[in-house]
Amino acid sequence: MVPETRYAKSGEVRIAYQVVGSGPVDLIVVPGFISNLDHQWDNPALGHLLSRLASFSRLILFDKRGTGLSDRTGTIPTLEQRMDDVRAVMDAVGSERAAVFGTSEGGAMSMLFAASYPERCQALVLYGAYAHFFTWVLPPDKFEGFLEKVEQSWGTGASITAFAPTWASDERFRQWWARSERLGASPSAVLALLRMNAEIDVRHILPTIRTPTLVLHRAGDSRVNVEAGRYLAQTIPGAKYVELSGQDHFISAGDADSVVSEMEEFLTGSRADVELDRILATVMFIDIVDSTKRASELGDRRWRALLDQHDRIARLEIERFRGREVKTTGDGFFDGPARAIRCAAAISEGVRSLDLQVRGGVHTGEIEVKPHDICGIAVHIAARICALAGAGEVLVSKTVRDLVAGANLRFGDRGFHALKGLDEAVHLFRAETEEYMRAPSAI
Repeated sequence: MVPETRYAKSGEVRIAYQVVGSGPVDLIVVPGFISNLDHQWDNPALGHLLSRLASFSRLILFDKRGTGLSDRTGTIPTLEQRMDDVRAVMDAVGSERAAVFGTSEGGAMSMLFAASYPERCQALVLYGAYAHFFTWVLPPDKFEGFLEKVEQSWGTGASITAFAPTWASDERFRQWWARSERLGASPSAVLALLRMNAEIDVRHILPTIRTPTLVLHRAGDSRVNVEAGRYLAQTIPGAKYVELSGQDHFISAGDADSVVSEMEEFLTGSRADVELDRILATVMFIDIVDSTKRASELGDRRWRALLDQHDRIARLEIERFRGREVKTTGDGFFDGPARAIRCAAAISEGVRSLDLQVRGGVHTGEIEVKPHDICGIAVHIAARICALAGAGEVLVSKTVRDLVAGANLRFGDRGFHALKGLDEAVHLFRAETEEYMRAPSAI
């Protein structure tokens, strides 16, 4: 559930904030250049990150003035004004001292806050942060061209390639990101904020920070060069530096649990074991037959347009049959095997109008559910069953066949097959999907 949003008054400006959790450490998050408190919970991966932070802290979230749910001011806020906003939010929630977590552009303000108000800053955590924009993010000669691209594409989600390249092909995340841009700030406000952020240089104040500091940075960060994090750790007295693997600047797009575990240990002295969400589910894989050949025949642009139509059909059917889409479009998992089979059949029928044929594989077993993906041996089995299916065919494991008694589904025996990674052969069956297409579906 989305936490309640309240407002703290900082001078004449009202700053939106939320409080989650009741841990022993107050942890206030200073976001990057834009945010929106309510919308961020709509992203499962980001919601997972915030929930984990709240598991060991009293997590304090806010939108900086001029962005998200906070007041639009008509002028570009200074760092001093933004520090006033942090104090106003802390006062509103009764926090005398807090650990400050500065991410990306929020790092500069967090460092200045730690140096200026050490009595209110218990600890400082920096992720993907930098002391000077032009040195570690973008050189001056490329800045104006960057601003032009931002102005032309703001609100479309095109900037996702710079912030979370591993999610760039995920249409759901791109749509969420596009809405984040629109809800975070207007195009004019964003351009002004970017210009202001580019002028900030806090290198000279780093040696004055006496607050215990943790610097986290991903080695292949697509937005901020890893040397930025190394410089912060070398220059802030006594700072601890942890370099993480990955290329995404956006925390949740990569291994967010590693980031949280490092923070938890730094702030509390110990880290909790991450319990994966393990459930019994039916996994369905769908694959386009002869996709490489069709792509070569059509060319990149026409093939991409055809894939978009395929993806829309797949998503609609997965939603209709109460499934949950996973990382690759067309794949999903369900709480019932009959719905998974019927969904695969419906997708196969739906894409025929596009002159496409798909194959499907379905298996039921225990899976581990991550914020944006699933894993486990059941996932691998379903994928390998799919690879054995012919055009227009949906193959299922014996486990699935045995669980759909009374579902009015018929099967043809396809015999035993050896699957890579399994010691024993798996008994497979062909779902008579044509029978399903003629029968009413009980969803």
